[in-house]
Amino acid sequence: MNCCIRCFKDPEIKDIIKGHNVKGDCDFCGNTNIYICDVNNDDLKENFERLLDVYCPVSDIKGYFPQEQADLIKNILTFSWDIFNLKANEVYVFLKALLPEKYKEEPMLFDEPVWIKGSVQEEYLNQYSILGKFQWKDFVDEIKTKNRFHTTIINKEVFRKVLEVSCKEYEAGTKFFRARIWTEGVGFSIDKMGPPPAKKASAGRANPEGISCLYLADSLDTTLHETRAGVYDYATVGKFILKEKITIVDLTSIDKISPFLMSDIDLLAANLEHLRKIGDEISRPLRKHDSNLDYLPTQYICDYIKSIGYAGIKYKSTMCSNGMNFAIFDKDLLDCVEVSDYDIDSLRYHYRELQ
Repeated sequence: MNCCIRCFKDPEIKDIIKGHNVKGDCDFCGNTNIYICDVNNDDLKENFERLLDVYCPVSDIKGYFPQEQADLIKNILTFSWDIFNLKANEVYVFLKALLPEKYKEEPMLFDEPVWIKGSVQEEYLNQYSILGKFQWKDFVDEIKTKNRFHTTIINKEVFRKVLEVSCKEYEAGTKFFRARIWTEGVGFSIDKMGPPPAKKASAGRANPEGISCLYLADSLDTTLHETRAGVYDYATVGKFILKEKITIVDLTSIDKISPFLMSDIDLLAANLEHLRKIGDEISRPLRKHDSNLDYLPTQYICDYIKSIGYAGIKYKSTMCSNGMNFAIFDKDLLDCVEVSDYDIDSLRYHYRELQ
């Protein structure tokens, strides 16, 4: 049986298939005259064998684990890892065709809910998990009420390794946007579009009070939404140009990280949910009633990311659908090259009744 490059989203698997330079018809998705690969291919077998070896049937797990996250392996590979362009049932057929001997030896791995086999072992968690044996809520409690600057809950060496596959480069010349609201008089000039000076910097998700951080957006639409401007407000939008190539941590594409990039897949498998949680927390909009204490966990995370040499972070906008935000730690990496003023003449509200 043949699979093809359109069966997969994962770039590493697509490269393996394309590297064989054979075109034909796919037995799984039905595409024709396309790059294909026989499911008996050793590279495919080795990679998927490594990934499946991370898991075991939940019936074999003795101890507490997040049962709500356990699922059939076909669903985990389709939805949690985002490897396939196939439907889950088609993934099941593919796995059985790819690994017939493994299916014969371990049918429950394919047919019953599974979870990470080492997830209940303290030694495994200490070796592979960013938070060790703890959960995000334990870290939040620790950093807010017990040990603010020297917590041992975060395994920094593991975190550093995981961040290496979560980063993205941006070339010099890349454009970003930042908006500031004004209500009367005239808009802001170019020299007023940067972040506030350190002594006036208020706390945010990525920076503590007194440490300045340049918050930017990927588009005009995103930055105007992020300001939460009201009707009849005016906004000045500055266009910023990156002066040199930088590397940032991308928290928007956690589900798109290929497990096959890792020599040790457990390192990523044990931390997918932690990375998603960090991304969600940084993306969560600031609210008027928030306490500065609520920002401490993500400030700690961002400060560590900054300390090991990354230029910033990328995170999803919750104010603008499909918009992306950036927190850049050093404002001097960019120049504001032009400003434009806008009149906010209408808003659209989306709402739902609380149950």
